[in-house]
Amino acid sequence: MAEIFEILMLVAFGASWPLNVIKSYKAGTAKGKSLSFLLLILGGYVCGITSKLINPVYMADFGQKWYVLAVYILNFIMVFADLCMYFRNVALDKKAKAE
Repeated sequence: MAEIFEILMLVAFGASWPLNVIKSYKAGTAKGKSLSFLLLILGGYVCGITSKLINPVYMADFGQKWYVLAVYILNFIMVFADLCMYFRNVALDKKAKAE
């Protein structure tokens, strides 16, 4: 039951990231984005993933609870994609400033 609530929390946090990545791509600018915020969120997901991997109780029942780790990884990928968009947009901002 605890895993269900954990997944609901992860889904709630992760639902906005795909839209945020698309918005970052369309915006073409890094203005309004915070690198430290993105890195903090990524670090949080790394900690969550690590906690699952080093928890012997979770790993012993991994065959039935793999989906919790999968949601952590999916959220990490979405935030990482937004981080990539941030660096792309920083480069676009520099290019636009130079022109």
